[in-house]
Amino acid sequence: MFTSIAFTTLLSLTISSVAWAAQFNVTVGGGSLKFDPEYVTANAGDTVLFTFKQSNHTATQSTLANPCSLASGGFDSGFMPVDASNTNGPFPAAVFNVQDTNPVWVYCKQGNHCQQGMVFAINPGSQFAAFQAAATGGTTTTSSPATTATAPPATTTTSAPATGSSTATTTAGSASPTSTATDHKVVVGGSTLTFTPSNITAQVGDTVTFQFMQKNHTATQSTFANPCRELTSTSTSGQIGFDSGYMPVSTGATTFPTYTIQVNDTTPIWVYCKQAGHCGQGMVFAVNAAQTGDNTFSAFQARAMQLNGTATSTPTSSSPTQTGAAAKMSTRGAGAAVGLASFVVGMFLM
Repeated sequence: MFTSIAFTTLLSLTISSVAWAAQFNVTVGGGSLKFDPEYVTANAGDTVLFTFKQSNHTATQSTLANPCSLASGGFDSGFMPVDASNTNGPFPAAVFNVQDTNPVWVYCKQGNHCQQGMVFAINPGSQFAAFQAAATGGTTTTSSPATTATAPPATTTTSAPATGSSTATTTAGSASPTSTATDHKVVVGGSTLTFTPSNITAQVGDTVTFQFMQKNHTATQSTFANPCRELTSTSTSGQIGFDSGYMPVSTGATTFPTYTIQVNDTTPIWVYCKQAGHCGQGMVFAVNAAQTGDNTFSAFQARAMQLNGTATSTPTSSSPTQTGAAAKMSTRGAGAAVGLASFVVGMFLM
């Protein structure tokens, strides 16, 4: 499971922009145990935006042969709890970036939801009915079980391309981390306005999983020059930085949403919480910040507090804008990032 509400974002510097890519909106749960629509036909570069409604569901990759089991190497949004009283949003979301036209099989792993037919597919051809029937026990598929997922791991991931635009999405088809890759756990918020740890060193292929605590925070990519402003809004070259969106967590919560990005190179990645006033109080984070010189993590944090999240500065030679070391994982398929707006889950619970 996505451990709590897990999203995995692939940071890809090689994502190219495809202006004609489509976005498919899929509602998960709500009034019934279903994905709506139950399947879509998509092309490489398209994205699928899963919006989670009541009560607590997942979008988890499986196989045609084993509809209700997590596929080896498959993506998993993690559990996305939504209070029954929340009928108007904001709702958590995860984006998957389609890498090719191979079938992608998905189910909800909550309790027996899959066994009640709560499944979804991308490019199922004529096999969706058989897939759903196999999930509910009405029949079994004749295909042999796949040992690996047809789409690369696509936990909710956001990637910020270095040279092109990108959006927060889950990717399918981009290279997955090597077996030696490390997942760095970072706690966001809780009793203090901090990322813990706030500064890490990561290798290419490593992932960073942000776990959001009370009350309502984000993990949003910025630049050293403008610590408290989204990379998307300050880039002069069309870059789109990753953004987890707002992650509201109630005081008594026992499960916590997560958001994961994948590191594609060792260029520094600058991150902040865009909840009002938080960045100006030093709530920032960095991957591979310089240990010495002008662009250290301490300098980044001091700059955020100096600007207090309100000012815009002109980058100097010692404060370059980010070049795109982190790329949003689009479903975030390799080659498909269309300036999708990153999913927004709300600005409440300050």
